[in-house]
Amino acid sequence: MAFLPIGIRTRLGEVRYEIRGELAARAHELESQGQSLIKLNIGNPGAFGFRAPEHLQHAIADHMDGTDPYTHQQGLPAAREAVAAYYREQRGQQDITAERVYIGNGVSELIDISLRALLNPGDEVLLPSPDYPLWSAATILNDGRPVYYSCRPENGFQPDPEQMESLVSSRTRAIVLINPNNPTGAVYSRETLQAIVGIARRHGLMILADEIYDHITYDGAEFIPVATLCGDEVPCLSFGGLSKVHRACGWRVGWAALSGDSVRLSQYVRALNLLSALRLCANVPGQFAVQAALQGEDTITALCRPGGRLFEARAIVRDAVRQSPHMSLVTPMAAMYAFPSVVGAAGIGFDDHRFALELLERHSVLLAPGSSFNVPYRNHFRVTLLPPPEQLRVVFERIDALLHEYAERNGGNRHTSAVA
Repeated sequence: MAFLPIGIRTRLGEVRYEIRGELAARAHELESQGQSLIKLNIGNPGAFGFRAPEHLQHAIADHMDGTDPYTHQQGLPAAREAVAAYYREQRGQQDITAERVYIGNGVSELIDISLRALLNPGDEVLLPSPDYPLWSAATILNDGRPVYYSCRPENGFQPDPEQMESLVSSRTRAIVLINPNNPTGAVYSRETLQAIVGIARRHGLMILADEIYDHITYDGAEFIPVATLCGDEVPCLSFGGLSKVHRACGWRVGWAALSGDSVRLSQYVRALNLLSALRLCANVPGQFAVQAALQGEDTITALCRPGGRLFEARAIVRDAVRQSPHMSLVTPMAAMYAFPSVVGAAGIGFDDHRFALELLERHSVLLAPGSSFNVPYRNHFRVTLLPPPEQLRVVFERIDALLHEYAERNGGNRHTSAVA
């Protein structure tokens, strides 16, 4: 008897996640054939030789005999209290208590839970373009509708609050901020954040603040937690975790801290508690590292200063773009990525996905096409700053060589590169 193919959820057809998609699958095929690749598609510190700090490793090892049982659905009490204390003492958010903290299997799980608790079918969420595509995917898969506000390169990838407000409708429920930003490395100004908080206040919206890169900044860039500007009137869910600042992606430990008026948030809190209970609890061993991470030695700042590996990698990328007639870059001020554009003759008819595939197959470099981040243009790509600086120098030599071929094919160089 012949059976019909097993059907799938229709809305999966709207979801894109090229960071681990078709190009990554092709890379796996090439590696299985013996080809050595430089993979810059994922911000995965451990894959480039970074290790989680030793005091975090010891915190887990010292508590392994207590990791077998489920814990409270919101997370270990000590871990939640450490997060709450950090928000109170370091950020001045006195309304954050352990009861307002949720520990998840990475921020990724908490993003899904936060939107599932909020959205009814057809509700809208304002998302940045470019975005981290998990936000779009989670909105779609929770029956919401992404509505994109533009963060344009000519504006340093800062949001335009006036344009954002023009997108608010009767179905809008929340504004998502990714600050510091992935993929662009932008850090939002106080003025911009205050204007966005004003939009949320006027329209009764919630702010969902993805701040996983909060301590990875360069050249004195100031990161401002948006919740500190919200007060009680604007509910805000702030996301952080161990993955990036503490280089512990595989431990899958993220947290979300909820601020705002308790009466207004009462139904939302019940929904978060229910959804947290349904997944039983987050990974327990990794939670024992939270207190050590938030109260222990600062191990990220040195990497972001002159002489530090992330700082020097960023300088290599910036200088490589400056020396090329085929690329332009808004210099990243934070996070661990750069988002160059292809310009001039090389950019005529440029298709970022085709370029990424050709770079992979001919030059053994895997990167993420810019259109993967939900932008309407196709002339950007994202690279991570995690490889050793000298390896990034080699990568950009290969990128420039391929772009030079494109330029020659299109009639020669017509642009002098720019770095803002």
